[in-house]
Amino acid sequence: MDLLSDILGLMKLSGILYFRTAFTAPWGVEVPSFEKVARFHYVHRGWCFAHVDGEPEALLLEQGDLIIIPHGASHVLSDPKEVEARTVDQVVEESGFTGQGALVVGEAGSGHESQLICGYFAFEAEASHVLVDALPRFIHIKDYGKVSPGWLDDTLKVIGAEAGGDQLGSDLIALKLSEIIFTQAIRHYLANDGKNRKGLAGFADPHICQSLQAIHQDPATPWTVESLAREAGLSRTAFANRFSELTSYTPLNHLTSWRMQLARQLLVESDLPIIDVAAQAGYQSEASFGRVFKRHIGQPPASYRRARSTVTAAS
Repeated sequence: MDLLSDILGLMKLSGILYFRTAFTAPWGVEVPSFEKVARFHYVHRGWCFAHVDGEPEALLLEQGDLIIIPHGASHVLSDPKEVEARTVDQVVEESGFTGQGALVVGEAGSGHESQLICGYFAFEAEASHVLVDALPRFIHIKDYGKVSPGWLDDTLKVIGAEAGGDQLGSDLIALKLSEIIFTQAIRHYLANDGKNRKGLAGFADPHICQSLQAIHQDPATPWTVESLAREAGLSRTAFANRFSELTSYTPLNHLTSWRMQLARQLLVESDLPIIDVAAQAGYQSEASFGRVFKRHIGQPPASYRRARSTVTAAS
């Protein structure tokens, strides 16, 4: 599996669609902050403004634009730029929206209309990865259908047609397609603005990415800085310096972090003995694995497994 797919798969990426909108100006919607989610808004028709909390200026989102708020920061969507915004819950309640069709606000034909596809991508609560952590407060991709592969333009049109539709399977179709959109958006960002952002630049660098790919393909290998440098095609010193410069952490930091996330997943999703989990995570000693796991996750492996089993049984 490729690097990005591997990361998002372990993070348990899942898409949730809020609604398809038909907003007639003037309108303003405040979306509250929420942890472990990435909000997204795609402008299917028209335009609007997006003001992400903590940013000095509102962004103009035009038809075809996509904005992703990776860390779930609160934000306001509106037309015009300055308008009294109501919370999402207030807007939904006042509109009488039932979850079927579009969320309609304002009188059609009385002003500029904005049609948006809105939703979020959730990650497993205890999953983490440096790539996701290093994403900026927002990612704005202008005319997303044009900068993405040709087939995605048609995919976006399908989502716009299916979201909130009344045909059988419409919501599921739109939902699954939206997960593809997120993955492609992150890939586009990493190849463009993200390649110069510290913490993410290593994923765009061919040498460092080669070493990251090696770690993900075989995490149990007894990797050293020397062996990872060989995978990257660099000297040990050049590799270590380049890795730290581009990612803000060391090669072995990344290796350990990834191993602990894999181990955490195995403890929750399998009944493998802890010594086997340790081996798959690259540790021959259950004791040494346990020490590292506790330092990174906060609990010994056995305690973590019991706690997660209790939560799963109760849900």
